[in-house]
Amino acid sequence: MNQIINFKFILFLLLSLLFLALNSIFCKLALSSNFIDAFTFTFFRLLSGAITLILIYFYKTKKIVISIKSNWFSSFTLFLYAISFSYAFLNIDAGLGTLILFAVVQVVMVVFSLFYKEKLSFLKIIGIIIALIGLVNLLYPQEGFEVSLIHAFLMIIAGISWAIYSVLGKNNSTPLFNTMDNFTKSLIFIGIFYIIFLPENSFYTKEGLFLALISGSLTSAIGYVLWYEIMPKLQYVTAGVIQLFVPIISILIGVVFLNESLTITLLLSTLTIFTGILLTIFY
Repeated sequence: MNQIINFKFILFLLLSLLFLALNSIFCKLALSSNFIDAFTFTFFRLLSGAITLILIYFYKTKKIVISIKSNWFSSFTLFLYAISFSYAFLNIDAGLGTLILFAVVQVVMVVFSLFYKEKLSFLKIIGIIIALIGLVNLLYPQEGFEVSLIHAFLMIIAGISWAIYSVLGKNNSTPLFNTMDNFTKSLIFIGIFYIIFLPENSFYTKEGLFLALISGSLTSAIGYVLWYEIMPKLQYVTAGVIQLFVPIISILIGVVFLNESLTITLLLSTLTIFTGILLTIFY
């Protein structure tokens, strides 16, 4: 029985990490190819995610329930992550953007870990420091390697939002319902965003719509249910560090399929962060 549980946990973990990486790839591909604008991509991503989860929840329970009192803050953090994520990818590579995103997630998770007084071994602390050194090396201005600070800042906002969204799932006992509820309520916030900022030049092609729908219904909706399923079984710091595998996956996919450049800076930063991950997980 324990072997079955462990296999299920590992499978859910691997799938959730893969889906998180593919979210970056789908978003970057859609925006860089000018298939769709950032706001419309986010809207259809959240809408398709909500519809998918409502259908799955109805199939399993034969009812549709939306909580009036709970999940408002988690829904807002989901929206803030998604909208910042999309606009950041207007001028940042998939691998680099994902690296910034989950490095920030790690920092926030460490803060929560300290707040909740989780035990950190000396080597775990060294691993965290090494991973952060990799991030600093990545973002430090260097000749021939430029990062848009505005878009990096948006990705940092996305990282903080995703970390908080993950933390809110720590004590979650109904991952499918809460994820469905979060996606459904996030549509209210994206509606408010539209009213306030009135994004201009909204457009989409069938390719852009397809990528947004796949990102929403599969890699986001299903991926986030899986993540909420395993989050209660992880320490905050472990959850943050494990997610640093996501940018490595994104970088490899981006280099192979999106013709993104693998610079020495990006390679060294990735290897440094990966070393920090291994120390934190195994010690």
